[in-house]
Amino acid sequence: MLLPFALAAASMAQQAPAAGRYGIGTPLSETRLEPWNIDVAPGGRNLPAGQGTVAAGRALYAAQCAACHGAQGEGGQGDRLAGGAGTLASPKPIRTVGSYWPYATTLYDYIRRAMPLQAPQSLSSDEVYAATAYILHLNGLLPDNATLDAQSLRQVRMPNRDGFVDDPRPDVGPTAAR
Repeated sequence: MLLPFALAAASMAQQAPAAGRYGIGTPLSETRLEPWNIDVAPGGRNLPAGQGTVAAGRALYAAQCAACHGAQGEGGQGDRLAGGAGTLASPKPIRTVGSYWPYATTLYDYIRRAMPLQAPQSLSSDEVYAATAYILHLNGLLPDNATLDAQSLRQVRMPNRDGFVDDPRPDVGPTAAR
């Protein structure tokens, strides 16, 4: 005896054109998918054009980030972003961008897609580069006069980069290549 949902699926498969696996929906064209394809891979694939300075990031951070993450990235309502160097092997590790995250490009990707909390994806590429530069500066990874762009962001070597293990599945491949 077929369950009601199995009967419905079988009926739809017989009636619907081959629009999708289950006969529902419309295949997306690359043009329609492109605005949603904003992820940045650890190796820097899909980083947009633009640039941002630590100084511009400092001003942006004060206006849009400090209320949740603290004036110096020490945390508050939001996660702590700075500090924690050398604590990962301790009984109370402090996981921050500078102590835990393996790739600076991941920081760019996260800010671009999820911040600020009240208006995700509202920052321009230049603003995301600037915020990323400032947070990396707070962690001692960039000098005060630094400018980040797609090329220089790929070159930032995070302290815990070797603390992660690549995914061994053959369909995924090495992380740095993505």
